[in-house]
Amino acid sequence: QVQLVESGGGLVEAGGSLRLSCAASGRTFSFYVMGWVRQAPGKEREFVAVISSSGGSTSYADSVKGRFTISRDNAKNTVYLQMNSLKPEDTAVYYCAAKRTWGQSIEYDYWGQGTQVTVSS
Repeated sequence: QVQLVESGGGLVEAGGSLRLSCAASGRTFSFYVMGWVRQAPGKEREFVAVISSSGGSTSYADSVKGRFTISRDNAKNTVYLQMNSLKPEDTAVYYCAAKRTWGQSIEYDYWGQGTQVTVSS
């Protein structure tokens, strides 16, 4: 069982930056592929970024590539999402999630409660 708690969301102007954090419970954090998924109002959840269990591999949605960076610290059981050059279309609830298999699929085993990111124009 893995419990995930996100933090770091908020209101930011277009062009600004935010860093999301996701703290995980349990001693098996380093076994899991971790990802960020977002859901905008009236839209389905969509893949944002994913990082391998070791942190050696990452993958991004085309819409955030070059602006967002996912990273993890297995010693701290934490995964991060650094978001730069934010756009109004990045406004969404951002979820941290964990799974055992690599890939951009959003079929995760465990989910956090989500954190709101709002980008004003």
